[in-house]
Amino acid sequence: IEKEFSSMQNQYEPIKINIYNKKGDIVDFQFIYYKNSQILDIIIFAPYFISALTVLILLSIYLIFYYSNKSEKDQLWTGLAKETAHQLGTPLSSLIGWNEYIRSREKIDKKYISNEIEKDLIRLKIITDRFSGIGSKPTLKTKNLKNIITNNIDYLKKRISSEIKTSLNLKEINYEINEQLFGWVIENLYKNSVDAIGKNGDIIVNLFEENNKIIVEFSDSGLGIKKTEFKKIFNPGYTTKTRGWGLGLALAYRIISDYHKGIIYVKESIKNIKTTIRIELKK
Repeated sequence: IEKEFSSMQNQYEPIKINIYNKKGDIVDFQFIYYKNSQILDIIIFAPYFISALTVLILLSIYLIFYYSNKSEKDQLWTGLAKETAHQLGTPLSSLIGWNEYIRSREKIDKKYISNEIEKDLIRLKIITDRFSGIGSKPTLKTKNLKNIITNNIDYLKKRISSEIKTSLNLKEINYEINEQLFGWVIENLYKNSVDAIGKNGDIIVNLFEENNKIIVEFSDSGLGIKKTEFKKIFNPGYTTKTRGWGLGLALAYRIISDYHKGIIYVKESIKNIKTTIRIELKK
């Protein structure tokens, strides 16, 4: 209690409360000591943390881009740096948004906001784990594929156009995977479908077993893929988007083929009707 009281004394001047008698004369007074709540302390330092992290990311991207474009390997590193910024962008934007929201409100639901901020901080931890897993042998553990797919897509669904409808048809299947890297594949495929669709359309995700294999399929009603590009889209640096860097599907291919000994390919593509990318894992 003494430690807490000392902390309050050091933060703010106390509020003086006068005590009056029935005649209106001051007969006594008391002081109210107070300090910031834990969530307010987090919010106060969040902009500095976000600013420093953003500067660090932009500096990293600049330095990598400056020394790149000489070979395919250089392009891959550039793409990886941009993917880092892209991955960090979503939770950082969310944290900045919550910061502005709290500043503009006198009364806030601390518990709700704290939970939402915690989700974004967990997201940053997941992103860190993903990038640390590249280039090293990942640890594989038996996980529920349905839960992993659902959790990753649910996080992204809230951040895309409401005109894009997502349907999940998922069986309860357990499989030995690296959860962080496999979740990254799911996100990349989902984002790829969203980019292909544009403003409005449908995405269908299926998870089932077939011929002693576990199948994950992403189907969308987007622009489609030319048959001559079915294999090219998994090459590092290859992209048809004006603002893309061609790394998402390349990473997905490596994670599935190298780390999980499966295959990923374009099953079919009909322009503006249906495009399906399939993952096959040996049961």
